[in-house]
Amino acid sequence: MWSNWTGDQSCSPARRAEPSSVAEVAAVVREAAAQGQGVRVVGAGHAFGDNVLTDGTLISLDRLSGIQVVDRPAGRVRVSAGTRLFRLNELLDDHGLALANLGDINVQSAAGAISTATHGTGAKLGNLATLVESMELVTADGSIVELSGEDLRAGRVSVGALGVVTAYTLRAVPSFRLHERRDRLPLTQVLAELDAYADGNDHFEFFVFPHAPDALTKELNRTEAPIKASGRAKAYVDEVIVENRILDLVCRAGRRFPSAIPRLNRMVTGLAGASERVDVSHHVFSSPRLVRFTETEWAFPREACADALTDILARIDRRRLDVNFPLEVRFVAADTESMLSPSYGRPTAYIAAHMYAGMPWQELFTEVETVAAAYGARPHWGKRHTLGADTLSGLYPEFEEFREVRKRLDPTGVFANAHVERLFG
Repeated sequence: MWSNWTGDQSCSPARRAEPSSVAEVAAVVREAAAQGQGVRVVGAGHAFGDNVLTDGTLISLDRLSGIQVVDRPAGRVRVSAGTRLFRLNELLDDHGLALANLGDINVQSAAGAISTATHGTGAKLGNLATLVESMELVTADGSIVELSGEDLRAGRVSVGALGVVTAYTLRAVPSFRLHERRDRLPLTQVLAELDAYADGNDHFEFFVFPHAPDALTKELNRTEAPIKASGRAKAYVDEVIVENRILDLVCRAGRRFPSAIPRLNRMVTGLAGASERVDVSHHVFSSPRLVRFTETEWAFPREACADALTDILARIDRRRLDVNFPLEVRFVAADTESMLSPSYGRPTAYIAAHMYAGMPWQELFTEVETVAAAYGARPHWGKRHTLGADTLSGLYPEFEEFREVRKRLDPTGVFANAHVERLFG
């Protein structure tokens, strides 16, 4: 039995494989195809949808890990696809390098994060897939190919539908430090000055609990200042004690006493105060996530962000939904490097909704998806959504081109499961 990080997606594959070389990956794929089994690949299990589920062969890339080649002057690194992001950050740091942007979870595998267009925040920065210069793929017949041209543009964000990614060449930058400033500000102020916050910082994001009047903001900017040790201690209090331990207690209380959720949300928002720290970039980008939840996230046109968030919060109030987890808002630059990038062709604001593990999430996520449809938002490929090929084809200008690449690289659907078939037909 396999289950995801949240524990709400599981399957019983006929075979689980952990190859330690690209040749072994190819052999596993050929054997599965010969037996008529589907093949899916798993990293850290941080996808919230049914992306991985299979009754065929489930491949783990955990043994394909590490940096293969470093070209520091060119800022290029060759990375095995199973490398967890926290380990990749450490290895890059050893060479005086870093990734220009990261999400707030660092336990994902490189392949899992990139293939679903995982992103951080930064109005001038793209998602992780935009860092990919080339990639190695094992296709349905066991061939090992280096993708280029249109195949690469399809492969960067492919949700595992084209084959097994075994390595990436990534663009890196010289290592750098970030100054982090956290604050609690009136939500009305943040929304009124949203462009100033997003454009005035290298990285900006905020959280807002339903029923609470304030937003919890986070501003990150590059700095030459020395590491601030006292800031690390305060970050531990904010990230581990408040954002995890206290949040978990509050969520448990809300799950048991739903009528108390508005008061609890205002209380936990009030516990967060202003703080600052300076640290190496990957220590600041990533935060521990110890509280289990499930999530939906949508890539809205940036100009729709304030209206869409206001609409979602109003729907939560109007329908009296029991939501004791914050909404999260981040910003990403327009992207045309990946056919299926959710930020394809437009500056993007991501709005994420979460539900504490064990609580009903369907009604909230349906309301968020309804708002998303009204603004032409696209789903995050690693989060929950119900869209299928008919709807997705209207959201992605190169959707048919992607399907043509898929038809050529996996003509018999070796890498398909119910999730992939729903997405691409």
